[in-house]
Amino acid sequence: MATDGSLAIGTRGRRAFGHPTGLVPLAGTELWERISFHGMLALLTLYLAEQLLLPGHVEKVVGFPAFRAVIEGVTGHLSIQALAAQIFGLYIGFIYFTPIFGGFVGDRLIGRKNAVKLGAVLMTMGHLAMAFDQSFLLALLLLILGAGFLRGNLIAQVGKLYASGDPRLAAGLQIYVAMVNTGGFIAPIITGLLSQTYGWHFGFGFAGFGMMVGLATYLLGSKYIPDDAPRHEIRQTPPLTGAEWRTVGFLFALLPPLTLYWIVNSQEWNVYNIWTRDHVNMVIFGWQAPIAWIQSLGSIICVALVPLVLGLWDWQQRTGRACSEMSKMAFGCAVMAAFTLLDGAASVIFGAQAKIPLLWVVMDNFGESFGYLWVVPVAIAF
Repeated sequence: MATDGSLAIGTRGRRAFGHPTGLVPLAGTELWERISFHGMLALLTLYLAEQLLLPGHVEKVVGFPAFRAVIEGVTGHLSIQALAAQIFGLYIGFIYFTPIFGGFVGDRLIGRKNAVKLGAVLMTMGHLAMAFDQSFLLALLLLILGAGFLRGNLIAQVGKLYASGDPRLAAGLQIYVAMVNTGGFIAPIITGLLSQTYGWHFGFGFAGFGMMVGLATYLLGSKYIPDDAPRHEIRQTPPLTGAEWRTVGFLFALLPPLTLYWIVNSQEWNVYNIWTRDHVNMVIFGWQAPIAWIQSLGSIICVALVPLVLGLWDWQQRTGRACSEMSKMAFGCAVMAAFTLLDGAASVIFGAQAKIPLLWVVMDNFGESFGYLWVVPVAIAF
């Protein structure tokens, strides 16, 4: 994320907690976007498997027969639960893929500010479309396109708040990332409770409300965010050097193992919900807790474990036992694999017909979150 001191002029005169004031609307927008995003993730697979794909609902979805035919043309016939998992997989895959194009459009065509606004509007419309069976596929399309524009441009604006070499940038990014985890913690609690108490569409409605608040936050604070560079001032970059091409090659070499890691990690929002529904005892003091609440565990546990992991890395550095970045990621993947296998072994340990204790799932989330912190931050740094 390159910074440009000239673009930060006009923002350095105002401060919020020692940082440029523009960080407040950017971090606030990210918080509400994550509430919107994780609110959707917490419910989607369960909603598909327990309502939308069932007779009486699926016939109403415009374009669904053709959509299903395309999927099953690749996979073969799918059960309702398997089809729900496949639809979720396509949704989350495109959510992470479209920011490549959204970033290009923001950088080269319409500007980052306009791209963020467009993305927020599209996502808000997508959440509103989730209120009706007929517009489900349109809703997914709007959400995917909106995320591409918003995510591809929002975080890039954080770097523009700071002059080149400003040491506060790292702390500013930490604040920004904290909003990601906060949104990931809050959203499943609220959307899960709403959907269990009042119905699925109330849960999706809250996700839509979150995106509208995010858009309002961005618009109100837009004057504190640096303007985009005029299109004619975009600098042409020189050809890559040999060393830079080797770096690019190394990054491409990381894609296959990281892809496999994210396939496993993303199941927390997908088949893990179905597994929890069918096999985990979610009763707390006589009350049936929403299945979606399980997803809040990962975010809050990650925040709690950060000091432990950083302290461990510091101890390794001081004692001459520091691991290479590749070793850290390999260790994290091994931890993730071990605790995922424990999920599979739970039915053997407790019996195929028995409900798995909630404490087992909490412990499993601690292990998987510990592994996550050894993989994802290191990969992002690369």
